[in-house]
Amino acid sequence: MKRLLLVAMLVAGGASAADAPAKLPSLKIDPARVTVAGLSSGAYMATQAQVAYPDVFHGAALVAGGPYGCAGGKLETALGSCMKGTPAPDVTALATQARTRAAKGEIGPLSKLATARIYALHGAQDALVAPVVGHASAGFYEALKKADPALAGMTVTDDGDRAFAHNLPISAAGDDCGKSVSPFLGHCGFDAAGEIFAKLYGKPAHAAGTAKGELRAFDQDAYRSDGKDAFLAAGGFVYLPPDCLAGKPCGVMVALHGCKQNADLVGKAFVEDAGFNRWADVYDVAVLYPQTRAVFAPLNPQACWDWWGYSGENYDTRAGVQLRWLVDALHGLGLPAVK
Repeated sequence: MKRLLLVAMLVAGGASAADAPAKLPSLKIDPARVTVAGLSSGAYMATQAQVAYPDVFHGAALVAGGPYGCAGGKLETALGSCMKGTPAPDVTALATQARTRAAKGEIGPLSKLATARIYALHGAQDALVAPVVGHASAGFYEALKKADPALAGMTVTDDGDRAFAHNLPISAAGDDCGKSVSPFLGHCGFDAAGEIFAKLYGKPAHAAGTAKGELRAFDQDAYRSDGKDAFLAAGGFVYLPPDCLAGKPCGVMVALHGCKQNADLVGKAFVEDAGFNRWADVYDVAVLYPQTRAVFAPLNPQACWDWWGYSGENYDTRAGVQLRWLVDALHGLGLPAVK
């Protein structure tokens, strides 16, 4: 309880204990317009969410991440093949493994990917996650398509020729585009958030302006599956566009930060400055910003999302504690139960 109140004060900018985050508001969610996007470990988590729950997530944007199942539950593989690209991830083998896991019911039916939209964005100057790994994040989905003609309608975009480092590019210009420094929002003159929305939801009806909705804190512990610790922070954020608040049908994008990019370390930089909120107004899409926390047992000192197995051996399946938390939180936001 003490940790919950302390984090609540931090995310609320110094609010009192009485202002502790509430549960998520219940919106009128359109199940066909639920997507997920992530940077770095958040990108790995995004592909895990979409492959484990293709019946929930109809699009995924993967920024500076790699293919589903890459680490295979091994930290040494995560640090080697899945980051340095030595050797490069074998996307054909990973796609075959995914089909086997789907047949066992460990992940969702891959047939649900038939109309999915995938956008893999990675910088040509990324020295942390090698470009070959970024290409593999798209290559995994292409391998699924090649093996199953029923997935021919899935759209996969591999955008890997842009000159930026290991960060999320934003529309403002500056001198850190070629660097990977906190809060990992590169001033590149390229609006990655806008491109992500366009790739996952189609061309916008008009240009984005200043975000006019509400950014709220919420109690993440309220969505623990079976009360299990998902190794998340006590509080998260949700951005609510005006039309969503007014009760109109609304999509949802889950935006997953990268390692060392959670609120405990960068404050509200990611949730306010990445650019998602202003585009959310254009598309009538709420943005859910879950927050991780750093832990030392199990070892995750940089507050990464679990893409190598620190939360349990089923971390990238429908039984994974973080993935189950994520789906439960979406239900709390108003997403109907998947049939």
